[in-house]
Amino acid sequence: MLAMAQRKPIGRLSPRQYGQLTLLGLTQTSLQYIFFYIGLAFTTGVKGSIMNATGTFFSVLLAHFIYHNDKLSYNKALGCILGFAGVMVVNFSSGMDFSFSLLGDGSVVMAAFILSAATLYGKRISQTVDPTVMTGYQLGGGGLALVIGGYAFGGTLTVHGASSVAILGYLTLLSSVAFALWSILLKHNRVGMIAPFNFLIPVSGAVLSAIFLGENILEWKYALALVLVCSGIWWVNKVKR
Repeated sequence: MLAMAQRKPIGRLSPRQYGQLTLLGLTQTSLQYIFFYIGLAFTTGVKGSIMNATGTFFSVLLAHFIYHNDKLSYNKALGCILGFAGVMVVNFSSGMDFSFSLLGDGSVVMAAFILSAATLYGKRISQTVDPTVMTGYQLGGGGLALVIGGYAFGGTLTVHGASSVAILGYLTLLSSVAFALWSILLKHNRVGMIAPFNFLIPVSGAVLSAIFLGENILEWKYALALVLVCSGIWWVNKVKR
């Protein structure tokens, strides 16, 4: 709908581009979400958040081997370490269990790797396909595959009134805009420069939980996590003089 409102060429794509968008949808949306939610079912939310943050490392490392102008550097390595430390801090609790479950933690890490690889593939596609159009096709195709798979394995979809429809519409719009903006950023920037911004997600989640859910964030770990994440982003984007 956003692409149509902007009069983007949503139907003027080649068979090769349709194939690329289908593959992107099946990996970045379908396969990634399958592994992610299977993993969350067998691990804790805290550990899932930490394991999912490994996606930033995968993005930076894969970009190092794929793009000649996006090599791993001291600044990027230090920035990623600081950012990951921030994620660890914001999820820190005295009773944390650091054991590793292959089905739980392993699935979340696999989801992070698939998302990172698909992100680089999406960057390649965005050079010939408008990012908004690309986002619409990959979310639509990948989402349809998930719905079909869900019903095939006995899943059901129950709508409880207008509020449920409104929330579903809100989440759909939120995902579409977020993915479209991310695709635009990927098209015009190096992966290694923008991937570390993903470390802000768990920190932002903690702040938004305090605002909308009334959770307490007046703890030292949140301030320290924000400092670490912001420092990591600054180091990654620091220009050598």
